[in-house]
Amino acid sequence: MLSENFSIKELIKSQTAERQGINNNPGADEIRYMKMLAEKILQPVRDNYGIPFSVSSGYRCPELSIQIGSSKKSQHCKGQAADFEVPGVANMGLCNFIKDNLEFDQLILECYTGGNTGWVHCSIADEPRGELLTFDRHNGYRKGLIDDS
Repeated sequence: MLSENFSIKELIKSQTAERQGINNNPGADEIRYMKMLAEKILQPVRDNYGIPFSVSSGYRCPELSIQIGSSKKSQHCKGQAADFEVPGVANMGLCNFIKDNLEFDQLILECYTGGNTGWVHCSIADEPRGELLTFDRHNGYRKGLIDDS
């Protein structure tokens, strides 16, 4: 277990990796960051809301990252990032909780159009930047947490 409620198995699960026969097992460095991510971000979010949630995308080996159209330089490839939502919690509210209460490297509100749409990407690093971004398919990445709904 990486924390009370999050396991390595959960953070490496990938339907694409399973379908494509990609070995998505992390090394020691990636596991160290996954543990940090679980302890500093995922578990505090779970404890705050008291609602079980799953990570939709956690660790991705470089091959998997490229297969899904991302970069092998993604923080997901280092075990430093997770994409997630908390059922019944608006993603803007979730971002605001993380921004106001947790130490993070990047916090990205992705594909948000109000309420529970989109998802939250949050990452950690040894020297966190505290960077806030919003991403949507029309405007790309923009600085700050932006509600265009």
